[in-house]
Amino acid sequence: MLRPNILFFIADDHQANAIAAIGNPAVRTPNLDQLAARGVSCQQAYVMGSTATAVCMPSRAMLMTGRELFHIDKEGQSIPETHTMLGEAFAQEGYKTFGSGKWHNGSNCFNRCFSHGAEIFFGGMIDQWNVPVCDYDTSGRYQGKLPICTDPWHSNKLLWRQGDHVMAGQHSSEVFANATISFIEQQDNQTPFLAYTAFTSPHDPRNAPPEYHELYNPEAIEIPPNFTDRHPFDNGELSVRDEQLESWPRTPNAIRRQMADYYAMITHMDAQIGRILETLKKKGLADNTIVIFTSDHGLSLGQHGLMGKQNLYEHSIRVPLLIAGPGIPANEICQSPCYLLDVFPTLCEICNVSIPTSCEGLSLLSQLCGKHEPARDMLYFAYRDVQRAVRQGDYKLIEYAVDGSCTTQLFNLRDDPWEITNLVNRQSEQSRIYQLRHLLLDERNKHSDFRSSENAFWQTYLQSHP
Repeated sequence: MLRPNILFFIADDHQANAIAAIGNPAVRTPNLDQLAARGVSCQQAYVMGSTATAVCMPSRAMLMTGRELFHIDKEGQSIPETHTMLGEAFAQEGYKTFGSGKWHNGSNCFNRCFSHGAEIFFGGMIDQWNVPVCDYDTSGRYQGKLPICTDPWHSNKLLWRQGDHVMAGQHSSEVFANATISFIEQQDNQTPFLAYTAFTSPHDPRNAPPEYHELYNPEAIEIPPNFTDRHPFDNGELSVRDEQLESWPRTPNAIRRQMADYYAMITHMDAQIGRILETLKKKGLADNTIVIFTSDHGLSLGQHGLMGKQNLYEHSIRVPLLIAGPGIPANEICQSPCYLLDVFPTLCEICNVSIPTSCEGLSLLSQLCGKHEPARDMLYFAYRDVQRAVRQGDYKLIEYAVDGSCTTQLFNLRDDPWEITNLVNRQSEQSRIYQLRHLLLDERNKHSDFRSSENAFWQTYLQSHP
């Protein structure tokens, strides 16, 4: 019997709960809703964090290699040959592999992962309507460079981006969807495939087609309960580009506008996913295809007074993870804590593909199929040299080390999922804080959190908590 195909969708900046079926009726996601109904929604899936302000780079490197944050190379800017990639593992066992959309881990390793590709965007972000992309280069060199004059973030600065043509006047989500549709239409149901579509939505600039913006009236959107006009203290990353997308202090009306544009991008992307899934169905491939939807990280959008993803709050490190297809239960919710890097070995086990020795993730297949014992009993998070966190059970401890001083937050995620009430000064929680701090140090050693660029955090932290 032919092994299952893999159709993998990954968004950029997509909050874990920005799907109607996950409990957010404010956003319209009919195709993702149907995907959730057909499969399992993993509602405790996280990215491990980042050693760079561009959180997407290490996140995607972890996803593609199944390796932990401090065991990837150069903050995810490249992937060493010793780290077997997702596409490589499947290609070695007879899969045809295809990639389209955003690739932010070095063009030199794209062809290692994918034997086919189209409309490949080598970069982090750009004008959604003028995307510099590459055709698949069988040599793997990808040497083309294009001058991009329209720069949404730096006035009149001429930018050069890797690419051999620009898809002008067509939205990026449609460009990548069209490429994936063309690939699927060429499949013959004789050779299994892995198709990876990496959208740049809903990352800014959030300029979906006008008809999608018309779906959302900013005045009717409710701002999240953890909205504040500014972050209550210096978290070590308040001047990064993402935080400059909205002025200080944040205002409810400004955040409503941001959310309306964000939802418009998601709904437009959802429509493109629907087109791809419909093509899969018409080709008679739907019944033998595992479909994945996830994101590289979340986004703040006014929560805790922040705009970006450079933090360790739930809105930024928790990601959507939907899995559907043959052998996967329908309309189920999985509450097992996991990392995004666990998707790699999970897909290997589903498709009977050997898990590479370089992969450090844990397969979630048992949890997807109803096993209640979690694959992981705790999670460790890091952001650059300023933030560390650990979650065990219902509690999450976040530690900040900024300018030589430390700040601590403790949240009960069961009772306070929006992370509004900091329990750090409650006498009843002092023993818990003590235990979680020791766990944080244990995890530091376990995960080899010793990179020289990260030493500033631990030097300050250990002086404050000897």
